[in-house]
Amino acid sequence: MVASQVHLVRHGEVFNPERVLYGRLPNYRLSDQGDLMATTAADELVERGRAVVRVVASPLQRAQESAAPIAAAYGLSIDTDERLIEPTNVFEGKRMRGPDGALRDLRNWPALINPLRPSWGEPFRAVSKRMLAAIEDAWNSVDEGDVVLVSHQLPIWMVHRTLAHEPLAHDPRKRRCDLSSITTLSWHGDHFTETAYVSPALAYLDPSNDVGAV
Repeated sequence: MVASQVHLVRHGEVFNPERVLYGRLPNYRLSDQGDLMATTAADELVERGRAVVRVVASPLQRAQESAAPIAAAYGLSIDTDERLIEPTNVFEGKRMRGPDGALRDLRNWPALINPLRPSWGEPFRAVSKRMLAAIEDAWNSVDEGDVVLVSHQLPIWMVHRTLAHEPLAHDPRKRRCDLSSITTLSWHGDHFTETAYVSPALAYLDPSNDVGAV
């Protein structure tokens, strides 16, 4: 037996007053609004009547905090999987936008030479590979019920594009992966298929601070 569904949940809004790209930097916690967003994801799964039997999260603080309401709703502990983590990025800790943004600094331009790989961090293909491995392991780790994996925008988007047979290189501004969104996967025949996407925290997204994602 295996899981019924795997739900990829993105973390909620992060407290990031300096509006930097936080990537894998430690100590970036959820904002008060982010806590509310995380709760909406838990409420969504409960209201759907999903039988969640395992919760796994990226080791980063914002993911662990986003997993907490889901784990509490189902009386579960939170497991950690390093493969769910944010990709590496040479621009961590820097502001990307505005007059002092990193993209305006000529010294940073060599890191932008190959957006298809990308040259500024972990290759898209590597992100997709580790995420799909984590998903398959999670799928096989239970005898029945659903598994929730709490991760980050780019890793979840890489799964979406892989399963949709779309090129992994993309315009980051066009990712469909809101804060605290839920992307649901099911197994069909011999492969995973994306079967649902919802944004339960939609009411909290405007305004929200979502500039720190890779």
